[in-house]
Amino acid sequence: MKITDTADLWWKTAVVYCLDVETYLDWNDDGIGDFAGLAQRIDHLADLGVTCLWLMPFYPTAERDDGYDITDFYGVDPRLGSHGDLVEVIRTANDRGIRVIADLVVNHTSIEHPWFQQGRRSKDDPFHDFYVWRDDEPPDTSDQVLFPDQEDSVWTFNEPTGEWYLHRFYKEQPDLDVTNPRVRDEVAKIMGFWLQLGLSGFRVDAVPFFLETEGGADADRFPDPHEYLRSLRSFLGRRTGSGVLLGEVNLPHEQQRDFFGGDDGDELTMLFDFVGMQAMYLSLARADAGPLVKALVERPFVDPDSQWATFVRNHDELTLDKLSEDEREEVFAAFGPEERMQVYGRGLRRRLPPMLDGDPRRVRMVYSLLFSLPGTPVLFYGEEIGMGEDLSAEGRLAVRTPMQWTAGTNGGFSTADADRLPGPVVEGGFAPEFVNVGDQRRDEDSLLSFMKLLIRRYRESPELGWGSFRVLEQPHASVLAHVCEWDDGTLLAVHNLGPEPRTVPLTLDGCDASHRLEDLLVTQSTPIGADGAVELTLDGYGYRWLRVVAEGSRRLL
Repeated sequence: MKITDTADLWWKTAVVYCLDVETYLDWNDDGIGDFAGLAQRIDHLADLGVTCLWLMPFYPTAERDDGYDITDFYGVDPRLGSHGDLVEVIRTANDRGIRVIADLVVNHTSIEHPWFQQGRRSKDDPFHDFYVWRDDEPPDTSDQVLFPDQEDSVWTFNEPTGEWYLHRFYKEQPDLDVTNPRVRDEVAKIMGFWLQLGLSGFRVDAVPFFLETEGGADADRFPDPHEYLRSLRSFLGRRTGSGVLLGEVNLPHEQQRDFFGGDDGDELTMLFDFVGMQAMYLSLARADAGPLVKALVERPFVDPDSQWATFVRNHDELTLDKLSEDEREEVFAAFGPEERMQVYGRGLRRRLPPMLDGDPRRVRMVYSLLFSLPGTPVLFYGEEIGMGEDLSAEGRLAVRTPMQWTAGTNGGFSTADADRLPGPVVEGGFAPEFVNVGDQRRDEDSLLSFMKLLIRRYRESPELGWGSFRVLEQPHASVLAHVCEWDDGTLLAVHNLGPEPRTVPLTLDGCDASHRLEDLLVTQSTPIGADGAVELTLDGYGYRWLRVVAEGSRRLL
């Protein structure tokens, strides 16, 4: 059954905010962020304009992969609180109009998970077949390793059974065998459990790996992986009616379309646009909108109920794997010239403001661009205030530093001694004394105030979530001019990716002298010529959002 009530399609115009409870706010002063602390900051998220909170893994973990190596899919890490504390966060968020989703990490477990601990002992153990095994010594798989500085194979020997087990990630994260019907039943139970506690869906981790069937014991009898994904979407719909599956599928656009469910749109609800994100950084490096334009116009058509999730960065490395080697080197040269800023030769472990040398014009232009692109914007915690990274931290932890609330001790994250924190607080020019929520809340010209304005305008512009997208012709390579149209509304966004001021001539189809352009980020009105012609001025790294307004329009601006 198709969803026809647009209120059920809340993800089309949502603002998603991702955080790790462990690094957000410590309320009991033990050095670790907790749910009690998060509950105290739900009002910050509501004030920002967030409508969907995405929680990174909060489950019990062996701490090999920052929470993504789970030892109990039904538990809450006791360092973070209890199930009751989580429910209180969900209730508080819902009360302020914020839905809560969580990471669903079911491609693998921790090596310490009871299923694996029991199943690795004997081939006859019922849990042995929860995982993927092989009897013969595996060939060289070093080219398949995701973490080449940590692993040299995707298979590891298990002495008790004389077999090798599969792990697409670290050897401490054995892969589950999705061809096993008992594993599929368990995944449904896990989803049902957390939905019953009030979640509105999941961000699904590593979807292509999760659906991989090679080596599975029941691969011959396993249904098509996409049929299984459809069954999970159907299960979610039966349990919630309006739940969301936000998928991590870092594949080319056409393959991503398959994970939406093609024309039917009955698999993942939303997918991150990794291709568009990487093209954006190439465009920023070149001060040329061309790569981003190409990525946007080549997005495949998806079912109207589905949605692309747009983002500037996420919790992992900022991957550049869809760029060519030469293109990747351009981005490295512009934003990560030092080896310590890069990771695995395929991405960056930096946040945006340091990459742009703290230039507020460029930072604001990029976030203006993010919120004006067709899709649903996703923010990573700290982006709203322009946090930096800690390059002394290991790998991806560089961008997972404690949230900076005040200019005080530990950035207001915790009163515990610094050595008890999950990681060091950022130092240098992006330290809490320069970048924090408290100071920016009281500053009308701060990045936080600007982000609130962008989110408010985004939420007031249904064209961005629902509408059609079209790039407008104009003569400047550094400029992206596009319109999003839906129903009787048209929003025009113009961004200058270069440092030189530009005058941008445009022709707006269907417009004449009875129309005008009203800026949405400042108070300014621009007339349109009889033939739909208009000229817009942009500063270096300038940006404007403009609504087409007809004479006599009753729409609020």
